[in-house]
Amino acid sequence: MLATLLKWANLCGHDIAINVAADIPQLYRGGNRQEIIWLPDDIDRFLETAKSEGKPWIGDGLRLAATTGFRLADLVTLTFDHVGEDAINKVALKKSRGKRRRAIIPITAQLGELLDELRGRHRADGVNNVLVNSYGRPWTESGFGGSFNAIRDLAGIVHVDEDGEEKSKHLHDVRGTFCTMLLTECELTDEQAAEIMAWSPDRVRGIRKVYVDESQARMALARRVSAKQDAQ
Repeated sequence: MLATLLKWANLCGHDIAINVAADIPQLYRGGNRQEIIWLPDDIDRFLETAKSEGKPWIGDGLRLAATTGFRLADLVTLTFDHVGEDAINKVALKKSRGKRRRAIIPITAQLGELLDELRGRHRADGVNNVLVNSYGRPWTESGFGGSFNAIRDLAGIVHVDEDGEEKSKHLHDVRGTFCTMLLTECELTDEQAAEIMAWSPDRVRGIRKVYVDESQARMALARRVSAKQDAQ
């Protein structure tokens, strides 16, 4: 952002001899987060913390993200005009592979119940956004993002990697939660889930391996142990 600002100032004729922020190497090391998702316990703790802090409307955004897979920009700009009888139809604000894609999100029973609930939220005159703040006004990206992160930190929502290092879970990581729902509850193939998520099938397969296949294997093992104990 600083590099862009200095470039703009230079183009506008301001006295900037050199853009000192240009061509800085990428320093962020947490870019590969595809194995991180929000688990049911994370969601429950977040919602409980938001409620105890007197800010339940922040939990609305988490629940909507978990049932749509939308990014922050699309969550705060989603209106009921985008909601059809069977699906949410919205052009994503973020470009994917150089162009904006149209997201067609199936309205599951869980999403349908949530949308019905959110229709009952207090709204200022003329506001048709699905998510609104305590004043009944639409959220801004920074406003919701900052409020979301504050509740997340109070709730202690973190991911612990194989080295024992803790990383705060991001709102964006909820997209992985939505992906697991497509694979389990909707029983979609990797390719079908990838089409909805605008991800590669390989990335979906990674989510399936970590959070679906391994979970099912553990459940099967537990049933075998239980059955053997009952037989004794």
